[in-house]
Amino acid sequence: MNRRRGLLDRVRVVGALLVSAIVLAPLAATATKPEAASSPAPLVAAASDLQFALDEIVAAFERDTGIAVRVTYGSSGNFARQIAQGAPFELFLSADEAYVATLVDRGLTRDRGELYAIGRIVIFAPHGSPLQPDARLEGFAARIASGRAGRLAIANPEHAPYGRAAEQALRALGLWEAVRPHLLFGENVAQAAQFASSGNADGGIIAHSLALAPTLRSRGTFALLPESLHAPLRQRMVLLERASPGAARLYEFLRSPAGRAILERHGFVLPEA
Repeated sequence: MNRRRGLLDRVRVVGALLVSAIVLAPLAATATKPEAASSPAPLVAAASDLQFALDEIVAAFERDTGIAVRVTYGSSGNFARQIAQGAPFELFLSADEAYVATLVDRGLTRDRGELYAIGRIVIFAPHGSPLQPDARLEGFAARIASGRAGRLAIANPEHAPYGRAAEQALRALGLWEAVRPHLLFGENVAQAAQFASSGNADGGIIAHSLALAPTLRSRGTFALLPESLHAPLRQRMVLLERASPGAARLYEFLRSPAGRAILERHGFVLPEA
């Protein structure tokens, strides 16, 4: 009888262990499930001058964390309006910190954000263009004076910070009124760069970060315009109210030495850490 009872006890123990294994297995799988698979990819709104730099940053971030990221590029002014109207972005990287300030004032952000870069503008001309880039736009001024201005592409100054900087530079050099009939406006600076490099215009005033990209460097030449010709392009990022943990981690990655090094390599001036 004792032998039989001992055998029954062992059967009960083994059965209990099997049941525990079956019940706990899904919980263990859930506990080790990567963050990327357990939450949606954070949605980022980014100024179009960041296209090549941020693509590289996101690739490095995804390799390090396993968290996928969705990025939409466009003009900062349009993004600020969309966010104010309820667009589901979680992180906003603006080319003009004033747009971030408007969202802060409306209580749509976690905090006041952080200055992540200062942008620069260049005059770009594709290979074969009659326009020869120079830092004071003297060649372009000569073409205007001779009646051979051609077309010049810039971003729309009404909502694109790089377009506003281009207008300020042209005004500072006394060229704005003469060049206005010859301007080709892009919805954002990336579209202006596409116009300037594809033959739709003789050239354009675009972001330094875009002019350094391999696709544009192979198509033309550029000259960096003096910072004194326009207001500083102070670029600020901010986490929005709905920001997920994944968005917060990307924000911290952008602040890290690795993220800052990528921005600097793409032609941005870095603020103090």
